Amino acid sequence: MAGKAEAASRGEEGEQRALQWLQQQGLTLVQRHYRVARGPGARGGEIDLVMRERDGTLVFVEVRARAGTMHGGAAASVGAAKQRSLVFAARHYLARLATVPPCRFDVVAIDGERLEWLKGAFDAG
Repeated sequence: MAGKAEAASRGEEGEQRALQWLQQQGLTLVQRHYRVARGPGARGGEIDLVMRERDGTLVFVEVRARAGTMHGGAAASVGAAKQRSLVFAARHYLARLATVPPCRFDVVAIDGERLEWLKGAFDAG
């Protein structure tokens, strides 16, 4: 089992790899690590990458990196609780904007050397 430092390093490396890959696909970085707190004792949320498609769509990206596919792999680790947390943070982010653009939630799942981009991985509803 990997230690916390090793997992954090893998996560940061995975996030950088995902960012570079998405930029190669034509997306533009808007913000990294958007964090919001819910309040005392309540969990908030964090969005790894906020990106923009060429057509103006705002893309909230969760990056998950795993050494392998044990326990369902990286994509399977974005469960209902994580999705709720991401939606909460995205709504907070969007509330700051004068006009809300089209949006979607993507997941970049990295299992070892394999990178998979799941566009529209889940909905806010």
